[in-house]
Amino acid sequence: MTAADPRVSIITPAYNAERNIAETIASVQTQTYSDWEIIIVDDQSTDKTVAVIKEMQQKDSRIRLEILETNSGPAVARNKAISLARGRYIAFLDSDDQWLPEKLTKQLQFMAERDAAFSYTDYYLLNDDQTLSENPEKLLDKIDYSKLLKSNVIGCLTVLIDTEKTGPFEMVDIRTRQDYTLWLELMKRGFPAHLLDEPLALYRVGTESISSDKIKMAKQNWHVYRQIEGLNFLQSCWYFSHYMRKKLWKQWQAKAELKKGRD
Repeated sequence: MTAADPRVSIITPAYNAERNIAETIASVQTQTYSDWEIIIVDDQSTDKTVAVIKEMQQKDSRIRLEILETNSGPAVARNKAISLARGRYIAFLDSDDQWLPEKLTKQLQFMAERDAAFSYTDYYLLNDDQTLSENPEKLLDKIDYSKLLKSNVIGCLTVLIDTEKTGPFEMVDIRTRQDYTLWLELMKRGFPAHLLDEPLALYRVGTESISSDKIKMAKQNWHVYRQIEGLNFLQSCWYFSHYMRKKLWKQWQAKAELKKGRD
């Protein structure tokens, strides 16, 4: 199968993704919309990630592989893939996540009906044991710049962007939250995010998260407010308080669900 002039380019950074990358690619191959290319940029994996991709690539030329010369992080990997993209639409799918079969078909139709440049969808949580969350992550609609500063409710794996409308873009070169800064940039440029209120993707939840990672993420959010968005101290405190309140609420909900399951 070939994609000489694909309409959708899918951006996939990969690092030591041997365990899940085949399922990720397969979820793209089973899309009911077939006019796509997936550009996988390997960030110097030390496992068999590249071998798995090459094996699948032999059977489907819509799979493109680029290998970075040095380990550089997901922002560099994503920007490299974006620079190679040939499609009008840019989608994002990390190497451990998956799409449901009608994701592209429904989202492209949704954007055409609304003349939208930027859209996102609901999604399910996918556990390491391959079970799905009972209920999808239901997201807020009509997100503007101010609301997004309070919390990044847009899942990167659900986003679809029409570059014919937005023009070129790239992500800020930071280790985390680079997708978040891109959504903020698009909104500042006048492109609101439109929600397709249907779960069309599976976001894998790792079991190895530790509290220090949450602290690092909180610090990165503060960095976004102060250094990337240029907010003053009081503005940053205001938005950071909303961010922390939502994180604590979700943590309480997760513990409540766990306790409910044990009762």
